[in-house]
Amino acid sequence: MEQLSLFDNRSGAGPLASRLRPDSLEDFIGQEHLLGEGKLLRQLIDHDQISSMIFWGPPGVGKTTLANIIAKKTRASFINFSAVTSGIKEIKEVMAQAENSRTMGLKTVLFVDEIHRFNKAQQDAFLPFVEKGSITLIGATTENPSFEINSALLSRLKVFVLQGLTADNLVQLLKNAIHNPSGFAQTKIDISQELLRAIAVFANGDARTALNTLEMAVTNGEIGPGKITVTKEGLEQCISKKSLLYDKNGEEHYNLISALHKSMRNSDPDAAIYWLSRMLEAGEDPLYVARRLIRFASEDVGIADSQALPLAVSVYQACHFIGMPECNVNLAHAVTYLSLAPKSNALYIAYGECRHDALHTIAQPVPLHLCNAPTKLMEDLHYGEGYEYAHDTKEKVARMECLPDALKSRSYYRPTGQGAEAEAGRKLEAIKKWKAGEEKN
Repeated sequence: MEQLSLFDNRSGAGPLASRLRPDSLEDFIGQEHLLGEGKLLRQLIDHDQISSMIFWGPPGVGKTTLANIIAKKTRASFINFSAVTSGIKEIKEVMAQAENSRTMGLKTVLFVDEIHRFNKAQQDAFLPFVEKGSITLIGATTENPSFEINSALLSRLKVFVLQGLTADNLVQLLKNAIHNPSGFAQTKIDISQELLRAIAVFANGDARTALNTLEMAVTNGEIGPGKITVTKEGLEQCISKKSLLYDKNGEEHYNLISALHKSMRNSDPDAAIYWLSRMLEAGEDPLYVARRLIRFASEDVGIADSQALPLAVSVYQACHFIGMPECNVNLAHAVTYLSLAPKSNALYIAYGECRHDALHTIAQPVPLHLCNAPTKLMEDLHYGEGYEYAHDTKEKVARMECLPDALKSRSYYRPTGQGAEAEAGRKLEAIKKWKAGEEKN
């Protein structure tokens, strides 16, 4: 049974994305981690055993389409609700309707699109009805539910994370659109595999963007005898991108991020910003770049400038908050700072050497003086015996050995003389000399 649904556009009119919205899981593309054979969400939909849940994911990945499929399969009353156009009054009306249905033994599935737009009071209005089972709530959001959904309500919802569609997913979707009777099957469309993939890469995981771009490219294609030809030049005009487009899973992706990383390492902000712009203007995910900058801040700068890491993390947050194109200057800020920062790979080398020793000395026991002794038996076995509490010493440093016997006196972290790490090196050298008894109190 279906009520108040907006999923009825199956005519030749309307946007291509609406005309091609699938009605079944068999026609749904992507989200294999949720909808593959045997996966939880697939089983819930197939067996009409939907529980209250949240679909969390970026735009155009199938959140509303999954709600559409559920609407077609469920034997419950299905109500489509928009957080953009509805308030407390509308919520109470729908809840009263759902409560009446429950008294008659009927289930109600309530789909709330953009649920993060509801304020706390509006979200609270759902809570008692979810608890009583008057409604099965399905919310869709592009925002992190941990921050946008009340904790009391969220604790009663299962969160399903939808991922951006892959380029292969989108190419398949575009091919389907060309051959589907609701798409362009009535017209011969001449478009190369290369251009289909260019559209898929440009769409950046968003099916709606991919289909809208294809529709625009076909509408502006070259009309010839019995066919419409989509050219590279015509497509570039539609998406305002040049030949910068590249496959984010292919070799050029790794070449560009390598060029960015090595330009920053070589303290060349001009080259670094150039490679950054190449990636962003080609449609790269800004959060991917931001994650790489966070890694760089510790791998190539480290303690030489300990402000590099919090700066990189804050830029990642800025990219998450405002997205492209506005966050491009935030990334340029970080790239320039990291390029000009003093460089040290001492942490990278230290961890690499420690990792090697850790993997080859798994059996090395923790020295007894470093072990806790929470029981009398452990005290009798000398756990914790000989431990020196550094805060009780005048120097705030004890001379005890903290490495296993087999690795005694190994040196992993070797500070460079770059930036603030030079001072860190002087402190470490002084501590080591004191421990060795080379300096008097």
